[in-house]
Amino acid sequence: MDLKIKILKDRENNLIVSFPYNPQFVEKIKTIRGHRWHPEEKYWSFPNSNGTLEKILELFEGEKIYIDPAIQFEDLRKELVSRKYSYKTVKAYIYFNRDFLKFIHKKPLDVNDNDIKEYLVYLFEKKGASTSTLNQAINALKFYYGNMLKRKFVFEVKRPRKDKKLPVVLSKEEVAKILDSVDNIKHKAILMLVYSSGLRVGEVVKLKPEDIDGNRMLVFIKGTKGRKDRYTLLSEVTLKSLREYWKEYRPTKWLFPGPDKERHITIRTAQRIFETACELAGVKKEVTIHSLRHSFATHLLENGIDLRYIQELLGHKSSKTTEIYTHVSSKDFMRIRNPLDQMLEEKKSG
Repeated sequence: MDLKIKILKDRENNLIVSFPYNPQFVEKIKTIRGHRWHPEEKYWSFPNSNGTLEKILELFEGEKIYIDPAIQFEDLRKELVSRKYSYKTVKAYIYFNRDFLKFIHKKPLDVNDNDIKEYLVYLFEKKGASTSTLNQAINALKFYYGNMLKRKFVFEVKRPRKDKKLPVVLSKEEVAKILDSVDNIKHKAILMLVYSSGLRVGEVVKLKPEDIDGNRMLVFIKGTKGRKDRYTLLSEVTLKSLREYWKEYRPTKWLFPGPDKERHITIRTAQRIFETACELAGVKKEVTIHSLRHSFATHLLENGIDLRYIQELLGHKSSKTTEIYTHVSSKDFMRIRNPLDQMLEEKKSG
């Protein structure tokens, strides 16, 4: 079948539909609200409002259609943004929906339950996707096909069981080695904040100077995961490093600006800072900068801090998320006498 219908977007963000003259196509296109014919350019235009693209696709079902990738999920983007989803989530949802259609070679209205199952198998077996990635893919497809296109088949897809992996935790000695290996005051301040305040890497890079409350010894985290604000601890040693850093760099808009002072440093930059520090410190564990946050929580628990306070400091919505640190803490294990040591001691004394 020859290419008949093209759907593009103009500079004013309107949808543009063009096709070789066909009286049946013209009658169909006129049924869509807001249509406008442009005789010189020979195309139809429509306001790019929610549902318009789906209506066009429904009317021309069975025809070969080219859709500009930039607008294929514009309605999805608008809906997610209007619901205040984070930029990271919006990007991920659009990615999985585009990747899904690329995989199955179908239009959204032709998708069925089996297509989604095959896509999830493909992500797991061919791409090596983790359980969290599979669940995010399901959320992305469920939102678009279930919430927006009102298709029910998505809800029949069973979610994979979560991987029961424990976080890798650094010892206090290892954290000290990592921090001591960093000479750059800016890099040191970043790592010290992540550990001593239990921050996510996405939180530390977005900090502003006014978020550091030296009088109350608190760090203010605005619009964190789940769109909730919170306060967390500010270490005295970290505050001292931050003051040294401020005297040298004088940051204004962002506490840790990038090369362009109007933008904060990237997450990847912060990760590279941590990776370099681990190499210099000789830490061989498979850790990421997020391991500093895990270590902060574990060390607090080992110091006898109640899980409820740790949950509040980390910004966890559910206490079950925080409870994972009880499985990596050595606080209770230290009380257990190893049977081999006990056996050898008894043998010596006997």
